Amino acid sequence: MNRLKRTYLLGLLLLSTIISFAQDEMVWTFSLGDGGNGEAELVADVSIKEGWYVYDTQIPDGGPTPTQISFDRITGAELVGTFHAAGKEAKVKYDPIFKMTIGTFQQNARFVQRLRITDKTAFAISGDVRAQACNNESCTPPLPVDFSFGASQLPATVTVAAVAATATTATTLSQLALAPAKDTSDSLDQHATVQGTTTSATMDSDLLWTPVVEELQQLGMKGSTEGMSLIWIFLSGLIGGLIALVTPCVWPMIPMTVSFFLKRNKTEKKKAMGEALIYGVAIIIIYVVLGLLITGIFGASALNNLATSALFNLIFFALLVVFAIAFFGGFEMVLPSKWTNKMDERADKTSGAISIFFMAFTLALVSFSCTGPIIGTLLVEAATAGSILAPAIGMLGFAIALAVPFVLFAIFPSWLAGMPKSGGWLNSVKVVLGFLELALALKFLSVADLAYGWGILDREVFLVLWIVIFALLGIYLLGKIRFPGDSEVPHITIPRLFLSIISLAFAIYMIPGLWGAPLKAISAFSPPLFTQDFNLYDGEVHAKTLDYETGIAMAQQQNKPVLIDFSGYGCVNCRKMEASVWTDPRVKELLDNEYILITLMVDDKTRLPEIIEVEENGRTTRLKTIGDKWSYLQRHKFGANAQPYYIAIDHEGKPLSPSYAYDENVEKYIDFLQTGLNNFKK
Repeated sequence: MNRLKRTYLLGLLLLSTIISFAQDEMVWTFSLGDGGNGEAELVADVSIKEGWYVYDTQIPDGGPTPTQISFDRITGAELVGTFHAAGKEAKVKYDPIFKMTIGTFQQNARFVQRLRITDKTAFAISGDVRAQACNNESCTPPLPVDFSFGASQLPATVTVAAVAATATTATTLSQLALAPAKDTSDSLDQHATVQGTTTSATMDSDLLWTPVVEELQQLGMKGSTEGMSLIWIFLSGLIGGLIALVTPCVWPMIPMTVSFFLKRNKTEKKKAMGEALIYGVAIIIIYVVLGLLITGIFGASALNNLATSALFNLIFFALLVVFAIAFFGGFEMVLPSKWTNKMDERADKTSGAISIFFMAFTLALVSFSCTGPIIGTLLVEAATAGSILAPAIGMLGFAIALAVPFVLFAIFPSWLAGMPKSGGWLNSVKVVLGFLELALALKFLSVADLAYGWGILDREVFLVLWIVIFALLGIYLLGKIRFPGDSEVPHITIPRLFLSIISLAFAIYMIPGLWGAPLKAISAFSPPLFTQDFNLYDGEVHAKTLDYETGIAMAQQQNKPVLIDFSGYGCVNCRKMEASVWTDPRVKELLDNEYILITLMVDDKTRLPEIIEVEENGRTTRLKTIGDKWSYLQRHKFGANAQPYYIAIDHEGKPLSPSYAYDENVEKYIDFLQTGLNNFKK
């Protein structure tokens, strides 16, 4: 087996391990049975791996994830009773970790949901079952296992119920406020509860969801932050291209390629410069087209959904770990040699601009082992930026940084003499990138962990891993650790010394974070403070509730205005605002004492009690999760879709000031809060 095949198999193995992680310990099968009296039974059988167990459907609050079912669609039937275990009984015992009595199943289990049939011809159901498999050492995440049945799969003996009720699992917009999302205040241990008897029933529910876009426009609604995001993506691409230049696969190519153009046109220097310019443009075109292909293959909506999808974030995590191993020298990521040979043949057989284009394509293929991980990381970041242009913009920045040196050295060939020679320092660049890839990989694992509430990567765990990674990086730069391909370091150069100091200082900087220090410099990457078990810091701001209607009720009782914070677990800029703006004592004073702060997580994957159907842009949209509900509220009521997004409203849901998007200017944010407070008092 050659090295290329080993590389591909290793990557495939890692990806398949991530995707099938929760499936190896549990194997689910679904069937429909005749329950008698016009009822059918949806039966979910699970085979459980030896040494593992799954939890019962009924678990006390604060316990582990129970086995649960959710329906995306039910027609021609209605639910009867609850999803429950059937057959053998659960093994009930006291769990010292959760400090409660919990039922579990080993080897196999059967769960049943009864359905009253109202229309056999229209019968159709679909949904998923989620369960956690655990052993004495670890637990799998509760990933969904889908099921779907139609009328043809109903047992022939099933009859229509004698008394048919209207079956639906969807609610309409007029009932939206009466299907409140689960407020996870208690589990976060950071939110106040509503005192007294005031509930959302005392409020005009329709009014709270009525659009106020026109009122916001009159007040001066702030624009989207998408343009700023694209600028950062472009700059990230530019930095990525500059890093790619100093890798072992690209740096030696600069003098070789420029010398080729100069020798090819010894007597016509202008022609050599012209060909080098075409070469640079060809590099830019190749990489921008790659970015456009990513959008074309996945589609705009898919790219927007990647940011908090557990599956994609786990895949991204695995990919970045693979890239890190490649940079450490574990294996070499190379494309098939026949691709490179074919490009060489094309370049030889053609002439003019087409020949130069194929030369640029050859560079892209030859340098893939170094640029591939950098491009992959950039595309991952761009794909989760929420813009269909982001991959192309990122590739544009990368290609410009990569192409410009080739052109400049062709125009000023005397500069070639001053270029640092190739050597062991180039491999050191790859290893440093490996450490950075490993650190970045944890960000994607954290996003999936937060969105689904697994609790496997709390803030202190994340910080410990980062401290170790950057401490090891500092030690490596001092020459105390060697990887495959590294040459012996006879003495420490000044650049290595300074980089080592920075890395070790950064590791030490993060240590106070283990006790709750906000660490503003990495707030965009680390999990929120509320995920930390041991926290001595009391300067952060806590939302009063995570539910819209509950927050309005609290505001009515305390006669305070409401500040809605549309946020997300995967929102980088949200974490920056919380760490750099909310921790200012003046801002904290206003948020804690003058407002009822409601944080609405638009990427919360917790399932709603029932699916909500709403009309949006001429089509029916089905809201399945708490995040779906809050995202729809932001779009429908306020005409915005980017996070962070802050809006001050009164008790009827009317805006009190212009909305506020991402801007770390503390004075502006205070002015925004003060304007809303003054208008509320008027």
